[in-house]
Amino acid sequence: MTDELEHGRMPLIEHLIELRRRLIISLVGLVAAWAACYYFGRELVDFMVAPLAAELGNQPDAKLVYVNLIGAFMTRVKVSFWAACFVSFPIIASQVWLFVAPGLYKNERGAFLPYLVATPVLFFLGGALAYYVIFPAAFHFFLSFEEGKREGALPITALPDIVNYLDLSLTLIFAFGLAFQMPVALTLLARVGLVSSAFLAKQRRYAIVLNFAAAALVTPPDAISMTGLALPLCLLYEISIWSCRVVERRRAQREAALGI
Repeated sequence: MTDELEHGRMPLIEHLIELRRRLIISLVGLVAAWAACYYFGRELVDFMVAPLAAELGNQPDAKLVYVNLIGAFMTRVKVSFWAACFVSFPIIASQVWLFVAPGLYKNERGAFLPYLVATPVLFFLGGALAYYVIFPAAFHFFLSFEEGKREGALPITALPDIVNYLDLSLTLIFAFGLAFQMPVALTLLARVGLVSSAFLAKQRRYAIVLNFAAAALVTPPDAISMTGLALPLCLLYEISIWSCRVVERRRAQREAALGI
């Protein structure tokens, strides 16, 4: 194992040169993906607006507005950037892997790679849950407060601002995607011995409270969005406990084989 690590060792200046090379490749990939996504910016915005458009479809005068002159442009830039981050993640992740892998033992490389693959998959699942499940329910709830004209009162009509809408949508997608990284984070902590499955199981009741508190902080102030994030978090916590048990079982088998 020492010879294996020595093979991947290089002087500090070479490490810095290699790091610069990997950063440049990652940046070029991100910029290229950003340019391509901006070219399809209108389609990306339409995709993001689709859940709200479905709720407003029965209103002939439904529209999105922007009160800041550069609002629509900056919105397209922002949506394109976040789409580019997702599209270019395989490039960035591969560069991180190529930089880190030579400094790892063979068994460490085999252990680290699945987490690198699981991260974007879980993020995508979290974002998909927000987009396909939470958005329709939450927008239906918010739009239910519209009121027609009544005697002695003025009508209440929703005029969604494109900037605020997409900020809310992107925040929710990012929050759900980040929250879905719980199994990866806890399993990595278990691998280095900072947590154990027994500890996580013992703290289950506190984790449920923290999951609901975190969901209340990152979602809009409605029960649908909060519950829609908190319940998957509780399920992911249980998956994390199972994953930590698998890690501990494999570690025990490895130590038994080495006679430790």
